[in-house]
Amino acid sequence: MSDVKDTMLLGSEGIRKTILHGGTGDIPKFINGAKVTFHFRTQLCDDERTVIDDSKVVGTPMEIVIGNMFKLDIWETLLASMRIGEVAEFWCDTIHTGVYPLVSKSMRRIAEGKDPVDWHIHTCGMANMFAYHSLGYHDLDELMKEPKPLYFVLELLRVQQPSEYNRETWALSDEERLKVVPVLHGQGNKLFKQGEYEKATQKYKEAIICLKNVQTKEKAWDAPWLKLEKMAHTLTLNYCQCLLRMEEYYEVIEHTSDIVNQHPGVMKAYYLRGKAHMEVWNETEARQDFSRVLDLNPSMKKAVKKELAVLKMRMEEKNQEDKKKYKGMF
Repeated sequence: MSDVKDTMLLGSEGIRKTILHGGTGDIPKFINGAKVTFHFRTQLCDDERTVIDDSKVVGTPMEIVIGNMFKLDIWETLLASMRIGEVAEFWCDTIHTGVYPLVSKSMRRIAEGKDPVDWHIHTCGMANMFAYHSLGYHDLDELMKEPKPLYFVLELLRVQQPSEYNRETWALSDEERLKVVPVLHGQGNKLFKQGEYEKATQKYKEAIICLKNVQTKEKAWDAPWLKLEKMAHTLTLNYCQCLLRMEEYYEVIEHTSDIVNQHPGVMKAYYLRGKAHMEVWNETEARQDFSRVLDLNPSMKKAVKKELAVLKMRMEEKNQEDKKKYKGMF
């Protein structure tokens, strides 16, 4: 079948489907744990049919695992009506598209080579949106303020049953994710001790993402959410220790600032941020952070005294370098 056009209503309210190109064989089994690979294009319902996102432009198809509470669960419903190779256009009313801006943000971050979820911000997607008033993309901010019906053009590439692929951490159930976190944590610690800092960051990061995926399903600031938050803090600070060794000082400042902005009592975050500020000659900020460390934990006096001595030496060296650099310029 090719160029078949067949407009229909699916079983769900507010959905219309038009087959643009027929697929082959029977409709696959979309059981829990099945991995679905597909291309998608998202368009506004305006006269220009403005394209919001297009996986073919990015060059990488989308993958989701059925039953893993993907934020845009309507896509599971749409895909479950398709055959392999089929291309179909779905009109979806606002009751199905309200969370699309949050999903789009995550997908864009992946395409930009950034983290697929904002694990370093330490809030769930919805809480983060209200805290910062922006998703970081103007078109998504507008769509968030005023949800609209959308067109999704989907091309189903393949469906793999749970036994047919090796499941990565993103494809695990929440229970499986929580079990793998301490394993990844231990692997990261071992790599850190061996001086394999970049490899250690990958283990810590993978563990953090597991926790954040579970945490998004809990109510913010409730006991289960806070427990996961504390676990994520520990891993994030380990991650930052690796970054310090890798001389990624500004990234350390970013991650530790995210922690203390939400949880101002985390002493180790101030300590690591102080060390990072020291390395980039932010003397005032470094002194403020080390002072806060002492406020929170006076037993750190010896360690802080040592860091302040290093800070003083580094600033004296920088001042001497600056004098030589600018000598004769005026």
